[in-house]
Amino acid sequence: MAALNFTAISLRVPEKSYVTGNHRNPISFLPGRRPMKIPAAANSVEASPTVPEKPEIELEFIGEKPGSDGSCPVERAKAVSGEKLLRNIMLDNKIELYAPYGKLMNCGGGGSCGTCIVEIIDGKDLLNERTNTELRYLKKKPESWRLACQTIVGNKENSGKVVVQRLPQWKK
Repeated sequence: MAALNFTAISLRVPEKSYVTGNHRNPISFLPGRRPMKIPAAANSVEASPTVPEKPEIELEFIGEKPGSDGSCPVERAKAVSGEKLLRNIMLDNKIELYAPYGKLMNCGGGGSCGTCIVEIIDGKDLLNERTNTELRYLKKKPESWRLACQTIVGNKENSGKVVVQRLPQWKK
């Protein structure tokens, strides 16, 4: 059987470190290479083309319980048209969506429990059509009633105002 002979090899590290410049640029890790310099103007916002603003939908959420003066509280939010579900907009803006029972027993946006029913007071034309889930679940309910978890706010092109009222448990 042949004997293996291992010899220790010592590596010399050059005085100049391999890590120079931008640590995210793999070229800067190679020995003998200098990091590329990018002019500041190329990175500035002024050099980039202007991006057109996306249309926004303004939302007003009317509270279900009138205040001491008899008027219902109104909360406001904005959303980019066509990018979010009504449920997510309400949750992101900490706007009350679920009644006490719904907080414990909601389906998490799957459209199977009905605890996120809202009434669209104004701006119905700025929302998507009722989904098959809504058609099944809200078959005998008024057209203005929607499931917040199935309702897309806007269509990426329209803008305007939508007024929403969360329905009290006794109305459902």
